[in-house]
Amino acid sequence: MPGTGAAQRRLAVIHTGGTIASRPSPDGRGVVPQTAPSVPGLRHTHLSEYQPFTLPSPHVTPAHMLELARLIEEVGPGHDGVVVTHGTDTLEETAYLLHLVLPAGLPPVVLTGSMRHAGEVSWDGPGNLLDAALVALDPRTAGRGPLVAFGGDLFDARTVTKVHTSAVDAFGGSPGPIGRADRTGDEASGYGAQVHYFATPEPRPTYAPAALGARVEVLYAYAGWQGEGYAEAAARADGLVIAALGTGNLPPELLPLIAATDKPVVIATRTHTGPILPVYGYAGGGATLVAAGAIPASFLNAHKARLLLLVLLSLGMDREQIRAVFAAGRY
Repeated sequence: MPGTGAAQRRLAVIHTGGTIASRPSPDGRGVVPQTAPSVPGLRHTHLSEYQPFTLPSPHVTPAHMLELARLIEEVGPGHDGVVVTHGTDTLEETAYLLHLVLPAGLPPVVLTGSMRHAGEVSWDGPGNLLDAALVALDPRTAGRGPLVAFGGDLFDARTVTKVHTSAVDAFGGSPGPIGRADRTGDEASGYGAQVHYFATPEPRPTYAPAALGARVEVLYAYAGWQGEGYAEAAARADGLVIAALGTGNLPPELLPLIAATDKPVVIATRTHTGPILPVYGYAGGGATLVAAGAIPASFLNAHKARLLLLVLLSLGMDREQIRAVFAAGRY
């Protein structure tokens, strides 16, 4: 930590609701977002706080995510780091949308939340929030794009995912954390952190949609699926993502449906780890789906592939342009 008289750092903290801001409601209707948390134990740091909305994360939409991105673009240049508090259910989606649309050159952005609410004795919100603040202010975080800090682990927005419904260490994702923050100091002297990264920053392509006006739906494959719901989804959406089986395979009944669709159909996997590998040549195998026009999602899970497709469609890209983005890994 800087010594006495050191120049103040500037941190923007943007609150959006979620469990980290929640307590049991006095009317007995359950746990709901109420009060934004404070960052504990930071010294020599000027905090600016913002609250564009207060929502449980199942209520957060891509439009909210884009609103959040616009706010970060506005306030970020006046700060050394930005922290976003968010509900955990869709935290990974907001992190990835920010990864896609925030321009390069902004200060580090770190998202966090909590699995337990403020009325519990084991509330994990303050520790996660402090970790996120220390990581956002650390010079080694620059150039990495938005990160997620949870339980001391640091995750890339592209790969992080919620892997448990209730555990305090609820976040993971292959290939695992890209870094770790271990706190030093104490409340009296002010906290610092030893921040260690296991990977170097990578160039990050970004996109600038004016709005997210397209519609993309996700369908989930299962044994015996004959395409129920496919025609209806394809009729009302501008593009589809299918959480397919294994390395990107489907029952044979889906092959003619995909071949007949002129809208982009992206194939992800319902398996939690691993890429799409279109190698199987039987009807509905990944190779036949690609030959029929489907677009492999690589390592993106279905809900992140949906966000990328949503952004690209909102920019007016056609199916072949979208295919090129996925194929080149420009995400």
